[in-house]
Amino acid sequence: MKKLISAILAMVLIVQLPACNTSKKTRYEAQFLQLFDTMTEIVAYTETKEEFTNLSNLIYNNLKVYHELYDIYNDYPGVSNIKTINDNAGKKPVKVDKKIIDMLLLGKKESADNSSAFNIALGPVLKIWHQYREAGIDDPENAALPPMADLKEAMKHTDISKVVIDEKASTVYLEDPEMSLDVGGIAKGYATEQVAKIAMEYGYKSALLSVGGNVRAIGDKGVNQEDWNIGIQNPDKESEKKSLCTINIKDESVVTSGIYERYYTVDGKTYHHIIDPKTLMPSTYFKAVTIITPDSGMADIYCKLIFNVPYEQGLAYIRTLPDTEALWVLPDNEIKYSDHFQKYIKS
Repeated sequence: MKKLISAILAMVLIVQLPACNTSKKTRYEAQFLQLFDTMTEIVAYTETKEEFTNLSNLIYNNLKVYHELYDIYNDYPGVSNIKTINDNAGKKPVKVDKKIIDMLLLGKKESADNSSAFNIALGPVLKIWHQYREAGIDDPENAALPPMADLKEAMKHTDISKVVIDEKASTVYLEDPEMSLDVGGIAKGYATEQVAKIAMEYGYKSALLSVGGNVRAIGDKGVNQEDWNIGIQNPDKESEKKSLCTINIKDESVVTSGIYERYYTVDGKTYHHIIDPKTLMPSTYFKAVTIITPDSGMADIYCKLIFNVPYEQGLAYIRTLPDTEALWVLPDNEIKYSDHFQKYIKS
């Protein structure tokens, strides 16, 4: 662990602020690749490098815990995680950390309320798509789509009511032996939010945390009361314009889901990883969706929810949520906004 942390902090970049800044703070950045199968970036303005190093260690160590707990692919010594729960489907309840219980309670509630667009029990369907996508990436000439009959059979084992969570015993049991959880639509954002809260509990009032695009701002920059500036990625990779816009945030989360993240090609057509539970196929409503809301875990969920429904339905849903705005990129690259999203755009 010490060697790993040292490697992370060796990547820290130092950029001096302009002389007119009276706070005498320095901008530091750290990056690491190991967790949640993505790039994590930390930015903060601190008075000393030691202060930033302590912040980076705190975030890395806690994010690593969530990474191992929420992993659906790998085992870790002494850790009962989501994979452990899946491995014991139909066999026995699995005693797990409260960090799993709390995340699954939220995921189960949102799945029950919005099962046509979001379901953490969609694992059997997503597993098939994952296998075909990986095979297609490895062998493009023989890339194929999953048979619809297989997807429909898998869908029979996605009943969220069969996910039994016992808070008192701290156990999770999948009643259907063919079930499996896939928490990709919530885990990264939820973990980002929890780690940000831990940093705040330790007294950090200003930082920017990005876990594979799940951005959480703690306060503002801590310099001249400036907001954090976040670029919204353009989902059209062929465009010379790399970002759609830049937004200003503080104490808020920004999450984007897009078809450019994980995909493969079959007979010249691209198939991405965001699967619509209604059709069991990649969603076709949008190229990308961005959410701004205070909580990163909820931002993750809202993104998936409105990605899998038409714009008008998604807009109506966003209007019911406090302090939440959205941006949609349609298949023809038209951009639509919720009522107050544009107030965040940097002029």
